[in-house]
Amino acid sequence: MNDEIESVTAREILDSRGNPTVEVEMSAAGVVARASVPSGASTGSREAVEHRDGDPHRFGGKGVLEAVHSVKTAINEALRGVDVRQQEEIDRRLIALDGSENKSRLGANALLGVSLAAARLAAQLSQLPLYRYLGGIGANLLPVPCMNIINGGVHARWQGADFQEFMIAPLGAPSLREAVRWGSEVYQTLRQILLEKGLSVGVGDEGGFAPAVASNRQPLELIVQAIEKAGYRPGEDIAICMDPASSEFYADGKYRLRSENLELDAAQMTAYYQRLVQDFPIVLIEDGLAEDDWAGWRILSDALGDQVELVGDDLFVTNVKYIQRGIDERLANAALIKLNQIGTLSETFAAVQLCQANGWGTFISHRSGETVDSFIADMTVAMRAGHLKTGAPSRGERIEKYNQLMRIEDQLGAAAVYAGRSAFKRR
Repeated sequence: MNDEIESVTAREILDSRGNPTVEVEMSAAGVVARASVPSGASTGSREAVEHRDGDPHRFGGKGVLEAVHSVKTAINEALRGVDVRQQEEIDRRLIALDGSENKSRLGANALLGVSLAAARLAAQLSQLPLYRYLGGIGANLLPVPCMNIINGGVHARWQGADFQEFMIAPLGAPSLREAVRWGSEVYQTLRQILLEKGLSVGVGDEGGFAPAVASNRQPLELIVQAIEKAGYRPGEDIAICMDPASSEFYADGKYRLRSENLELDAAQMTAYYQRLVQDFPIVLIEDGLAEDDWAGWRILSDALGDQVELVGDDLFVTNVKYIQRGIDERLANAALIKLNQIGTLSETFAAVQLCQANGWGTFISHRSGETVDSFIADMTVAMRAGHLKTGAPSRGERIEKYNQLMRIEDQLGAAAVYAGRSAFKRR
C-alpha cells in the first residue's frame, strides 16, 4: 500500500471566539484527514509563535491567509512523497522549513495543523483509532477531566476573581463517563447557586461562569457549596484545581491581586496559596507564580510540592529545554502540555516523555480559542497523561473532547482504566 503524502492544503476557518484559525487537509492513498489549530488568550512569552496576517482590514489583523498559503505551497512541496507514517521525519522537515527558533517564519499554527493531520491520516490508513495508533496497546488510561467551571482574570475580562481558572476534578469517580456526569451535575448546581445569589451566569471563553466575585476565595467557597449540594464529598469525590495564570498580574517583582487590593512578593504569594490549600480541597495549582519568577518557583515548590501538583505552563511552554531546567532546579512537579505552544506532535511527545521519565505529571490542555477538533482527547489517552483540562461541560468545542473520551472508554470496554487520584503528582 502506497502511503506517501499526495497533497497538503489548508483553509481559514473560525475558532470558538470567532477569530480565524488554520484547518489543514492531507491526503494519501485516496484517504483525506483533517486537523484544526487552537489559539490561546493568555500566552507565555516563550511559546512558539502563531503567524497572523496583520492586515487591519481583515479580522482586525488576525487573519491567517499567509499561514494557509505556506501550507499550500512550501509545506505541500516539502512533504509530497513522504511516508505519512514517518511522523518524526514530517515534523523534522516542518521545523527545518520554518528555520526559526520559535516557529515565527511560517507560524506554529501552520506547522501544527500539518503535524496533526499527518498523524490522523496515518491512523486512518492503519485502520486504527487515533489513540491506539499514537499510544499502542498500552493506551488504556482514561484521564480525570478537570473542568473549568468559574472563570476569572483575562478569561472573564477582569470582572471578577484575579485567578483565571477554578476547576473541579472528579477524581473519586469509578469511570470517565461517571466523572463527566459528576462534573456536569456540579456545574448545573453551581449555576443555580449563582442565580440564587444574584450573580451572573454568563460564561467565559472556556464555558465557565464568570461572576463578579469580590475575592479569590469566593469562587472556592461557591464550588465547595456546589459539590456538596450536588450530593458529593469535597476532596473525596471531587477536588479542586486552580490556574491563577499569575504572569497576568505580575509586574516589577510583585503579584497584584486587584480583587483584594493586595500586593505580594513570591514568598507572600506562596503563603497565600498555603492558606487556600489548608482551607479547601485543592490538589493542583497551575502557574502559581509568574513565568520569569524562577527563584519564586523554588520557594513555592519547597513549600507545597509535597502537598499538591504544581504545574508549570507559561514557565515551561511544552519545551524540553525549560522542562529540563525545572527538573534540575526542582521548580515544580508537573508540566502543562499544549500542542500549539511548541508546534509539532513529535516535540509534544518529547516533552511528555521527559516529564514521565522523571516522575513528573503531564497535564494536557486545550486553549481558550478552540475548535471542534478532538485530537487532544485521543492524545491524552495515548500518552497516559492521567488528567486533562478542556473547559466546562458547556460549549460545543469543549464538550466534543469529553464526548470523544467517552467514546474511547466505550471502545476500550473492560480494558479501560480511570486514572482517578493517582493522576495528581506529589514530590
